[in-house]
Amino acid sequence: MDEIVARHAFEQALATYEQEFGKFFLARLFGLELSYTENECRIDFDLKDFMFNPQGGLHGGISAFVLDIAMGHLLHRTSGAGATLEMKVQYLKAAKAGRLTCTAQFIRHGRSISFLRAELVDQQGEMIACATSTWKSHKPAVARSG
Repeated sequence: MDEIVARHAFEQALATYEQEFGKFFLARLFGLELSYTENECRIDFDLKDFMFNPQGGLHGGISAFVLDIAMGHLLHRTSGAGATLEMKVQYLKAAKAGRLTCTAQFIRHGRSISFLRAELVDQQGEMIACATSTWKSHKPAVARSG
């Protein structure tokens, strides 16, 4: 592992993170670049060797993390914060270098429960992993008088 790159990423994340969507520490650490269309969240990022498992490919936990973030940020952008109730990830190919793109879309967008899907692909458009998930939207806090 290139310790200089890992340290720089960590220090950069510490210096620039904010505790909000798209800017939180782990998003900064992994260099996630988020963008949106009306019905999609897209995340682009470059692979770095500190993201790798012992076999030299992207760790499955990081794949799941990015898939989850794409779906959660899409829900947040369209209807506010929510929580993952369940998520299924399918790992299809090892990613070992380059830039990856993750896109998330709604399968069904409900008032309180939503179903989403996301795909993680490499620069050649080959799918690395995909996920489906169920989300519960948070209800706005109700002010209590008293």
